[in-house]
Amino acid sequence: MCLICGWVYDEEQGSPEDGIPAGTKWEDVPMNWTCPECGARKEDFEMVAI
Repeated sequence: MCLICGWVYDEEQGSPEDGIPAGTKWEDVPMNWTCPECGARKEDFEMVAI
């Protein structure tokens, strides 16, 4: 989950519009990827259980 805006990355859905295909594990998301909602960096995300 993005600590800035609350957007949640779902590994099952990925973020295809941002070049991250469905099924991409969080650890495989590139370090230079940014939140599609607010532009926060990957390091600004925190794992949450849903």
